[in-house]
Amino acid sequence: MPKFPALLLSALLLSTPAHALKISVWDSELQTKLGDGESSGGQLKVRLVGDYNGPVVVLFAPSDEERARNTFPGLKSRYSGVLRGGQLDLQADSGPQTITRFLTAFKLTVSLQAPGSPVTLPGLKATPANKK
Repeated sequence: MPKFPALLLSALLLSTPAHALKISVWDSELQTKLGDGESSGGQLKVRLVGDYNGPVVVLFAPSDEERARNTFPGLKSRYSGVLRGGQLDLQADSGPQTITRFLTAFKLTVSLQAPGSPVTLPGLKATPANKK
């Protein structure tokens, strides 16, 4: 195989985006989905309902690739927790922790978004208040 196509193929394979870690947040009876999210790079974006207060079950699902590479060693697929006013706390082995603190151990930063919070998109500019 010529060098250029081999280098191009290698570059394409290395630049393909990694599969994401997914999170689902359910009520304690697993009847109502209260939130979800997905990682991209080192950030996990989580969307949660804002009007639920109570016990939850948090499910993590790494991709097959992440599982094979053991990207998140020690991460269980299921945790108990509490959701209050858009704040998610997990019952980890070491005791209760916020989702942000818990996932820091896995080198992930967490971005929480509750309904009603403003959404910002790259390149989107806010209209000045005095313009109509």
